[in-house]
Amino acid sequence: MKRETARSLIEAAVNALSCSYSPYSNFKVGAALLTKDGKIYTGANIESASYTPTICAERVAFFTAVHSGEKDFSAIAVVGGKEGVINAFCPPCGVCRQVMTEFCDPDFEVVLFDGDNEKIMTLGELLPESFTKSNI
Repeated sequence: MKRETARSLIEAAVNALSCSYSPYSNFKVGAALLTKDGKIYTGANIESASYTPTICAERVAFFTAVHSGEKDFSAIAVVGGKEGVINAFCPPCGVCRQVMTEFCDPDFEVVLFDGDNEKIMTLGELLPESFTKSNI
């Protein structure tokens, strides 16, 4: 991935933090999902008082994109932190990794940002030996 592409995704993910509804954890997360044809879909985490219906930023971005007819993705940037302060990498949770596996190949790139540095990993690195539709 080109550095400017990673930086654009990080910027979009940081901007998405402002849409986070996280009154219980105060941990804001933003995500920016890049389609193979260059469109960006963003998401922010949305919490619920009963916690179970809470949804992560990554899944908001994916589900919005899929709802819009997209199914070909190349990368996602994920940022987050307490009160929206980005000071550590914020990798996707296991549920989000599984959703990514539904729509993406193992070489799909995940861009993380700690406020100073970026780290790019593949979905295959984040979720090796994943359960996919080929297992069914």
